[in-house]
Amino acid sequence: MPRLFTGLEIPRHIGDSLAMMRGGLPGARWIDPDNYHLTLRFIGDIDDALARDIAGLLGRVQRKPFELRLDGLTSFGGRKPRAVVAAVTPVAPLLELQAEHDRLLQRMGLEPEGRKYIPHVTLARLRETSSHQVAEFLSARGHYRSAAFEVLRFVLFSSRASTGGGPYVVEAAYPLTVPALRMAVPT
Repeated sequence: MPRLFTGLEIPRHIGDSLAMMRGGLPGARWIDPDNYHLTLRFIGDIDDALARDIAGLLGRVQRKPFELRLDGLTSFGGRKPRAVVAAVTPVAPLLELQAEHDRLLQRMGLEPEGRKYIPHVTLARLRETSSHQVAEFLSARGHYRSAAFEVLRFVLFSSRASTGGGPYVVEAAYPLTVPALRMAVPT
């Protein structure tokens, strides 16, 4: 059974700049830059037939390319931090794409996401890292801001069950294109 999710790939030059933030945080398990991504919708462990149906359904999504930017580092988990992430500016085209994925997958019988969508790129998972250590790390590196980059496609990723996630495999890619305008041609 594949474990699937939809997401956006992070361009190599952005991933390289994020990788420069690694280190200096006790208890951090840093994500390999090749596995940086922005999750749109987690699907989970499903059978092959449903995976094929979902892959086909995602091919119907028609959206225009859009720009994104990573804007700041933060952590998830509050007083017991569990991850350091790069925040993603939540622009309307991103939120609309994510909402469409959620609606389509609910129509396929999957449960709705239980949490509010907060776009981010996970940089490290934390184990026994104090909130003070995370605050010091974010104080030194939290002002990160990437260059804007164009999102030209979304992908269907698979992963194997592992601690910390990854490696992630692109199972299918879906280009974001402007649908061709259909004009009536006089006869």
